[in-house]
Amino acid sequence: MAVHPTAIVEDGAVLGAGVEIGPFSIVGKDVRLGDGVRLLSHVVIGGITTIGARTVVHPHAVLGGESQIRGHNPAGTELSIGEDCIIREAVTISLGSPKSHNITRVGSRNYLMAYSHIGHDCIVGNDCTFANGAQLGGHVTIGDSVVLGGLCTVQQFGRIGRGAMLGGMAGANLDVIPFGIAFGSHAFHAGLNIVGLKRRGVSRPAIHALRHTYKAVLVSDEGTLAERVAFARQEWGSHPEVAEVLDFIAAPAKRKIAPARRHGEDADEA
Repeated sequence: MAVHPTAIVEDGAVLGAGVEIGPFSIVGKDVRLGDGVRLLSHVVIGGITTIGARTVVHPHAVLGGESQIRGHNPAGTELSIGEDCIIREAVTISLGSPKSHNITRVGSRNYLMAYSHIGHDCIVGNDCTFANGAQLGGHVTIGDSVVLGGLCTVQQFGRIGRGAMLGGMAGANLDVIPFGIAFGSHAFHAGLNIVGLKRRGVSRPAIHALRHTYKAVLVSDEGTLAERVAFARQEWGSHPEVAEVLDFIAAPAKRKIAPARRHGEDADEA
């Protein structure tokens, strides 16, 4: 363990084996750092915060700051970050809030680029990549292996499904399905993340079934959404990936599903 003489580690903090705390960093009394965690310099970690093994935090990141809520009482609220994450310069991640489930959770092997922000009570999966300046409002849920483009935003209570991509400068005020791609200031679906599906080894028949499902449920305007979901489940629901998409669409949620861009529409019209 190595703690720079200019760093402040408050009594009560728990530091695992091989932890490195760089110059001018501050570690609060209720913080737990797993084995091999590295705080490079000027890092502030407060609140009841747990950071998993081998995570690396770059300068000026603030983790476990109070939720950005007027009149908020942070007592008892927490932040949990998994193992092997890379947290770049000036990233901010808030504690949870008593008005929700009291905890913000970030999974393992995530790469959070400079100035990205994760708001209170968010749930972020594993293996996600947030480009510079990606912003999550409170209570957002992000599935595994999601890619968020630079300067994009996700409105509070939004959902981004597993393996989805949100384009740079996009504004997701509606939910994005698993394996979907979305763009635009009021983000619309622009297709499926086919490259990501192939990289994950998803079979060709499953990809074809996902294509049919996307067109039948999001592009078609025949019948109600529930009827289109039921039809797709009957036709292609035997594929686990299709079932995941349909379950996501059918699940109770604060936000509706983002519409699909139709041929001839541009981003301003969608």
